[in-house]
Amino acid sequence: MHTKSGSAAGQAFSLKVGVMVSEAVIVLERRCADDGQAVHGNPAALQLALTAEQRTVLRGRRQTLCGQEVLLQLPRDGALRPGDRLTDAVGSVQVDVIAAPEALMRVEADSVLELLQAAYHLGNRHVALELLEHELLLPHDPVLEAMLQQRGLVLSHCQRPFLPEGGAYGRHSHP
Repeated sequence: MHTKSGSAAGQAFSLKVGVMVSEAVIVLERRCADDGQAVHGNPAALQLALTAEQRTVLRGRRQTLCGQEVLLQLPRDGALRPGDRLTDAVGSVQVDVIAAPEALMRVEADSVLELLQAAYHLGNRHVALELLEHELLLPHDPVLEAMLQQRGLVLSHCQRPFLPEGGAYGRHSHP
């Protein structure tokens, strides 16, 4: 039996002597308006968990929490944020972006000045940071871990969603 595989218009297919089996891929092309209203009154049924780095890549194939394949084809107008709602060209489906848990280092210090100095040195290396009142969070990195330990900082590891600062020129908002 002869088989042929290929893809067309957001679908993957397999041909077996005239039989077509398809797996629908949802093509997400735009962000929903930030008015809290679902497009066409449909609540978002799908959730797309992405790491901080994945939220900066607006093109490519991903998988929702329930296993549905989606293809991001979004305009390049800034990184995705947790809480963004994505939809297809006609607004028939909606997908909520959530922050996926990731391996992080938690940095704590005996003084605010030591924590500020750590943030300065990490920022000087263009490291993505989540700034909290008494701690810094950053992706796990053995080289940075050694540098921070040499500075006498208290380090621990955690697994949680990472929400780094957007930077001086990035989209940024506070809850």
